[in-house]
Amino acid sequence: MKSPLYLVLAAALALPVATLAASPAAHDHGAAAPQKVELNAGMKWQIDAPLRQGMAAMRKAVSHTLPLAHAGKAQAADYDAFGAEVSKQVAYIVENCKLEPKADAQLHIVIGEILGGVDAAQGKQGDKARAAGVVKVAEALNTYGSHFDHASWKSVQLPH
Repeated sequence: MKSPLYLVLAAALALPVATLAASPAAHDHGAAAPQKVELNAGMKWQIDAPLRQGMAAMRKAVSHTLPLAHAGKAQAADYDAFGAEVSKQVAYIVENCKLEPKADAQLHIVIGEILGGVDAAQGKQGDKARAAGVVKVAEALNTYGSHFDHASWKSVQLPH
């Protein structure tokens, strides 16, 4: 049986990322504020092996592309390859990750941020936003690391 994350993210991949990150409970008739990832009663959320593997692969992709982007040396092909790799890992997580529902909901928020960064990195928000997209994915991975119990996780060093 697929996890609720699989169903939600499969549908979400077809929706604008802003919709994915917006709070469904917001009823202010204006722009919905993005949800914030929360800890599990002050503790990090438990993860499983597929989530650990997918997030580690995304971190590796960010660690490769971020220095190029920051130095202004990343080319369109670098950003496209980055976006393809991160998207591949998101798909892997969606297909294989099985978390308890509350952890799943928190991961949903992180994945929404990651997908927003992928869109920018792939030029869907203009060429000038590509580097910022890589930074957005890095920030989302850092949020993941501070909220999910991923042993030996190291935060991504962001450019100053």
